[in-house]
Amino acid sequence: MLSHQTELYAEVPSTCLPIVYSPEYNITFMGLEKLHPFDAGKWGKVIHFLKEEQFINDEVIVLAREASEADLLVVHTARYLNRLKWSLVVATITEIPPLLFLPNFLVQRKVLKPLRTQTGGTIMAGKLAMDRGWAINVGGGFHHCSSDKGGGFCAYADITLAIKFLFERVEGVARATIIDLDAHQGNGHERDFLEDRRVYIMDVYNRHIYPGDGYAKRAIKRKVELDWGTEDMEYLQKVELHSEGALNEVRPDIIIYNAGTDILDGDPLGGLAISPQGIIKRDEIIFRAARRRGIPILMVTSGGYQKKTARIIADSILNLHRQGLIGEEAVEGAGPSHVPLMMSKSVSSGAMFSAI
Repeated sequence: MLSHQTELYAEVPSTCLPIVYSPEYNITFMGLEKLHPFDAGKWGKVIHFLKEEQFINDEVIVLAREASEADLLVVHTARYLNRLKWSLVVATITEIPPLLFLPNFLVQRKVLKPLRTQTGGTIMAGKLAMDRGWAINVGGGFHHCSSDKGGGFCAYADITLAIKFLFERVEGVARATIIDLDAHQGNGHERDFLEDRRVYIMDVYNRHIYPGDGYAKRAIKRKVELDWGTEDMEYLQKVELHSEGALNEVRPDIIIYNAGTDILDGDPLGGLAISPQGIIKRDEIIFRAARRRGIPILMVTSGGYQKKTARIIADSILNLHRQGLIGEEAVEGAGPSHVPLMMSKSVSSGAMFSAI
């Protein structure tokens, strides 16, 4: 079957770093976004901090493009996409009840378009990771959404889409490993890849919180269930042990790393007790495991519900650069990518919300 035409695999100048973002990621609409504990402007704050530290500027960022309907139909059913034309459905998925009362054209423009743009960013970053050895989408990681069902603030299955695009369009990509380290079980991609032996899933999550999807757990090849209040030492030991084990068990052609920061101590939804330094070390462990084996890695930022989350994500990216795990020096001999066009200046059980 011929693949559809997409703008998400357009060519990217070699002068750009494989860091994907768009100002369109941020959700701002009459304060309604504040009704969900998610910081709906965190992605822009990450970029602001990275610019402050002079790691990036607008000229080196890959500008994310919105995933088109044809792009989304690579995974999603037409029936599911049509259901998103009902404000009630979107209010339920995003857990922002007042969206129910808004006309759908506003919901599309102010809520779903940012999520479609982040989804396009993940797909673009998948191709960039193959070309450059690594890529980071500063958004994305909507791991509760599957082909025909959204939830937990996840309306589009960006992880599934990125993998399916790679399988269909990039020669030499036959196996993928998802390492999902968000505090919540990644039941969306798990449901999508339940019968697909090409995809190996490792998931480390708080066993007591949303979504508790027993059916989806059958897709997890390496399942690490954590208890309330798990702290750095136990957590980092388990992450290192199991990520090494997963990559030794099956060598993938790409790693999709879902780097949720809702594991942070005090997060209202995650229920774990990991320090900022623990999160930075966790990301370093995963990137080091990938780089040591020469396996391309795509990172998405997923959940994280505190105001300090954006600073921690930025600090972690800066640490990866300091460690030589990302940056131009980490991309030996990478040629121009046939990916996106650059930016020129120009919740838990027992809680009201679930989560990404």
